[in-house]
Amino acid sequence: MYKKFFSPLMVAWLILMAAIVCEIVGTSFMAIAARSGGYLGYLWMSLALALSYYLLSLALRAISVGVAYAVWEGLGLVGLTAVSVWLFGEKLVPQEVLGLGLALLGLVFVTMGETHDEEAAA
Repeated sequence: MYKKFFSPLMVAWLILMAAIVCEIVGTSFMAIAARSGGYLGYLWMSLALALSYYLLSLALRAISVGVAYAVWEGLGLVGLTAVSVWLFGEKLVPQEVLGLGLALLGLVFVTMGETHDEEAAA
């Protein structure tokens, strides 16, 4: 049914975005558990990270592994940094902001370099 509105590649990218959100949530719970010493945080961390890897594996059906992993890790890094600033009150120095910007620029170039069979057929 979704094929009327979404291509398999678009669905794969949506799944990859969900995997990134799960990675950010799981890693945030890791930080919370490490700081508070509570075991429940580690349970949530494990569940969220397991779901993240599962969703990543589903996205690999249509996105190359190098691109999917780079985007998963890179956007996860940027998202987790934003959460750490917002939730944990951590501060960023200019070098960190520059590094995050360069990482995002690199992700753009890596993603632009990917080709797909359906594009080649067009």
